[in-house]
Amino acid sequence: MSALSPWLEGAEVLDLFAGSGALGIEALSRGAARATFVEIAPAALRVLKANLERLGVNAGRATVVRRDACDFARRTRPATFTLAFADPPYGSGAAGRLAELFRHRPFARVLGIEHSREERIPEGPDLRQRSYGDTRLSFLTTGDDPD
Repeated sequence: MSALSPWLEGAEVLDLFAGSGALGIEALSRGAARATFVEIAPAALRVLKANLERLGVNAGRATVVRRDACDFARRTRPATFTLAFADPPYGSGAAGRLAELFRHRPFARVLGIEHSREERIPEGPDLRQRSYGDTRLSFLTTGDDPD
């Protein structure tokens, strides 16, 4: 999150495969204006909603959407969000699909994907990666600098 700090102040954040909401909640705590959390698993949705309530995140700052994350991204207008985060299930192939969706129709200025080190994101000038053990963080950008 520290690497993305220039983008966070006042940001519109998208948390795909939100799970507990940790990424979007962290972005809100660091100055993002609003976050949209996209999750389809009922158990994860319950945890996410409980976390938002427990932390006092009001409805004006957080929207929870029950939907498939790739489908949501596919239907989102370009440049709707400042930052998008995704933590898809390892081995699902969703990391690569999201990267391709982003390159075809960039729904945010920056997309950060956490995925298994084995799952490859096709190379390109928009791609930056960092590896931590079995995990890789891939960042794709539209090339726009933060305001």
